[in-house]
Amino acid sequence: MSTSLKIALPKGSLQDPTIQLLKQAGYNVHLSSRGLRPDSDDGDLDIYLIRAQEIGRYLAQGFIDCGITGLDWASAHEDSLVDLAELPYSRATVRPTKWVLVVPEDSPIQSVKDLEGKRIATEGVEITQNYLKKHGVNAEVEYSWGATEVKVPDLVDAIVDVTETGSSIRANNLRIVDTLLTSFPHFYGSKEAYGDEWKRQKMDRMTLMLKAALEARGKVGLKMNLPEKSLQAVLNTLPSLRRPTVNRLAEDDWVAVETIIEESVARELIPDLKALGAEGLIEYPLSKIVL
Repeated sequence: MSTSLKIALPKGSLQDPTIQLLKQAGYNVHLSSRGLRPDSDDGDLDIYLIRAQEIGRYLAQGFIDCGITGLDWASAHEDSLVDLAELPYSRATVRPTKWVLVVPEDSPIQSVKDLEGKRIATEGVEITQNYLKKHGVNAEVEYSWGATEVKVPDLVDAIVDVTETGSSIRANNLRIVDTLLTSFPHFYGSKEAYGDEWKRQKMDRMTLMLKAALEARGKVGLKMNLPEKSLQAVLNTLPSLRRPTVNRLAEDDWVAVETIIEESVARELIPDLKALGAEGLIEYPLSKIVL
């Protein structure tokens, strides 16, 4: 029977938010200053730190059992992978990563059809080639090792680059012509590993905990006591995840209410609840919500 699960985590811009997500899910990963083989407090995990662009390939080849990488990088190997969960987090925001076709503000290129015979620089060569093929356009696509935005218009006619907010594109006097792909990280397993009962159960349990950690982000728990006569008014006010829990207190005609709300509404909601007669209001953080 298998006793370890080889898991790949993305090295680079997704590294820190991924390790933070794992910590919230209950898996504490410890990095050394140079090492690419992190330790964790789960002895079943054999962890590799690998560039996100390579994880899908290693999973498809069976060298790694499971891993977290973007849909963009794994899409070329999807026939060999089990998509366990989409994990909606990104490098800097909660927005998805977008692969976008970008040109200078004054470029005559207005659509993908205008790329016929042109040169494009990108790190996502395969993504770009598939996009051009889909639209029946022939253009030269070259790999960019970085600083892609500075290559237009002097070196290439257009670029395909990654963005979350578009701020860097605007700052460089560029404009977006089209979006090729929208991508969040996903938790993938190799089909070979998923056929192993022990590994499958381990991956499924990790999937549950990762999704629970993400579900809790931006939410808080709220407790309060209130006169029973105010209960309906409070229930009408609460934007709860599920029906609030209501329990009677030892004191006659008083109840305790507990619920989950978006943290962003707490500052407006709590004064309203206080005005309705709620007492002992407690807001507390959440690390996981299992739906």
